[in-house]
Amino acid sequence: GEAEPLPLTPANALRYADLVLDRARNSLICVCEDHTNEEAEAENLLVRIPLSGATAGIAQPLARGNHFYASPRLSPDGKQLAWLTWNHPNMPWDGTELWVGALDATGNVTESVLVAGGREESIFQPGWSPGGTLHFVSDRSGWWNLYRRRDGKIEPLHPMEAEFGVPQWIFGQALYDFADDTRIICAYGQGGRWHLAQLETTTRAFTPIATPYTYIERVQVAGEAVWLAAGSPTEYLSLARLDLATGKRAIIQRTSNEQIEPGYIARSRMIEFPTMHGCTAHGFFYPPQNQDFVAPEGEKPPLLVMSHGGPVSATNDMLHPEIQYWTSRGIAVLDVNYGGSSGYGRAYRQRLNGNWGIVDVQDCIAGAQYLAAQRLVDGERLLITGGSAGGYTTLCALTFHTVFKAGASHYGISDLNALSQDSHKFEAHGLEILIGPRETQPERYIERSPIHFAHQLSCPIIFFQGLEDMVVPPNQSEMMVNALKAKGIPVAYLTFEGEQHGFRKQANIKRAIEGEFSFYARIFGFTPADDIEPVEILNFPAS
Repeated sequence: GEAEPLPLTPANALRYADLVLDRARNSLICVCEDHTNEEAEAENLLVRIPLSGATAGIAQPLARGNHFYASPRLSPDGKQLAWLTWNHPNMPWDGTELWVGALDATGNVTESVLVAGGREESIFQPGWSPGGTLHFVSDRSGWWNLYRRRDGKIEPLHPMEAEFGVPQWIFGQALYDFADDTRIICAYGQGGRWHLAQLETTTRAFTPIATPYTYIERVQVAGEAVWLAAGSPTEYLSLARLDLATGKRAIIQRTSNEQIEPGYIARSRMIEFPTMHGCTAHGFFYPPQNQDFVAPEGEKPPLLVMSHGGPVSATNDMLHPEIQYWTSRGIAVLDVNYGGSSGYGRAYRQRLNGNWGIVDVQDCIAGAQYLAAQRLVDGERLLITGGSAGGYTTLCALTFHTVFKAGASHYGISDLNALSQDSHKFEAHGLEILIGPRETQPERYIERSPIHFAHQLSCPIIFFQGLEDMVVPPNQSEMMVNALKAKGIPVAYLTFEGEQHGFRKQANIKRAIEGEFSFYARIFGFTPADDIEPVEILNFPAS
């Protein structure tokens, strides 16, 4: 029958994540975050939680002393435990250490050894083969590739200029799994698109597996079936099952069951373009597409440049309704994987180190200018939009440059000092790498904060702001709105009750994108086909 779930651990200041079941010792091994001391930063550690007996539910420390722990993984024989650990100011994609500890009969770590990693090497997803060989992903070559440890030696399994790992923003990410002791099913990214393959660990044969997907974020194998969370340019992110023997595919669940007719779907083109310091940057270009309309002869579409959030994450080209919203209305989109984005190797990711607010912005500008020079878009109607960190890139582009004619900031970061002082533990020191240490380079935190240069804003901007946003408080948006107001430049400001950093309510998400569209329509003097509630634009027409 359906028994009521019972709490295992007491209701206290401890939080748990990344759980692994140790059947032999009837306990859980997991990451614990201890918030008992409210005066100090929370402590992270690895713990064992017995499931029965006198100590049931009482966390017992296994490893502690570093700022962060993740991915505790138990060997098949239960005698060894692997885990990842790292310290401030590093984020896990900057550098992590992979440790292996021997476990005694009671499950305590008796001795542990550093296997791989360090401050300049990022390890991702340690895992044991069914036969007990430790595998992991490392970027020691400059690319996140698969390795294993045998007889105390570390060997690469398939060196390749491709990424078999992603930035570890959350626990439990998995991009490979074992079909059996000699076969690994793995996802890998190249040039912004994702693929699936089978890797034979004895012969090293590497065989791509055909799928329609260009984005894959989870891989799990059970028998001859592979389970994936994946999407394609015509399919929303879905949970799918793939039969290894037959290649047959079944969709278990879609994030949306809404069907869009193919004639309305803009297809992405992967583009590379030159940018600052002789580098190459990347993005996905979507020309407008609507089966019911064609542009007037000789007219080039406006271009909306998008920059993703979470600086080191990446955008992908699976079906995104928010992109198709624009392309179906005659506006081209460039979704940029600016320097710092993952998916293009460690060196590309590190282009942003010390350069946030510069490299990302230059790459967005370079992409827009490249498409204008190719005569694919109208160089006089370039727009830029972004949310959170993408909003920071947007505000920097609009404050420190004059390439874009208008833009939109969705809860965009404008004050780096405020951001650095009010961050949770995981990201508390991230800006030391992206900007520089505040103690030694305080001027950078001023120079790269659009809020201190609001007087330089010179084009129309619309701001969207949640009134309960703790990351970007409303006063930051208001300061910039007031600066534009004072200069007589068209500006709109939409606030949302009860919304925080990133909007949750369907009506507000719809209002934001329609409000942005109606703003651009007024600025560029065209009438939207949709019946949209107009936004109030101050100083319009420009005074």
